[in-house]
Amino acid sequence: MYTVYAFSTPNSVKVPIALEELGVPYQLNPVNLRAGEQKSEEFLDLNPNGKVPVLVDTDRTLVLSESAAILVHLAEKHGKLLPRDALGRARAFEQLFAHASGLSPAFGQAGYFQKLAPEPVPHAVHRFVTEAKRQLTLLDGVLEVREFVAGDEFSIADIAHFGWVWRRGFPDLSLDDAPNVKRWYEAVHHRPAVGTAIGKVEALVPAA
Repeated sequence: MYTVYAFSTPNSVKVPIALEELGVPYQLNPVNLRAGEQKSEEFLDLNPNGKVPVLVDTDRTLVLSESAAILVHLAEKHGKLLPRDALGRARAFEQLFAHASGLSPAFGQAGYFQKLAPEPVPHAVHRFVTEAKRQLTLLDGVLEVREFVAGDEFSIADIAHFGWVWRRGFPDLSLDDAPNVKRWYEAVHHRPAVGTAIGKVEALVPAA
């Protein structure tokens, strides 16, 4: 049994998706980022970096942060969502790392400088929006030749990319010029486990 500390964010949704796909029981504990709960002493005791998600096992012998690390741990522990052949694993990790170093920060910074920065920074907006669009184009090229981002099988690499494509409205991005990403996104979004996970993380947001 796992406990997942999360909110309705691109990185948080990845962990419930993996657990739902694996059919593993878990408890979802909200960390309200809008109320600053990620800065509380209790949460910082779990993750000094003050970010969600965090995965904790039943007896707290494992406390793990960073969504990519959590995805790898769950896939390896439960024997699913990661190809077993060497090339397939390499492709999955290639996309997982590409997401962590490229697409995720570009999408996040593009959204921040457009919507949350205390004052306009045109150069930063141009830089990160341009990079986010470039990352989306790169992903579209990958999906032009593959059904899923690492090959023929759905994997943790798809889960990683899905989180930010799901929240693409934050950086004001569209899939209109990325038809392969759009096809892939619709296929992933309609997976029952994905729909269940999205519903659960969206329910973490307090009613206005």
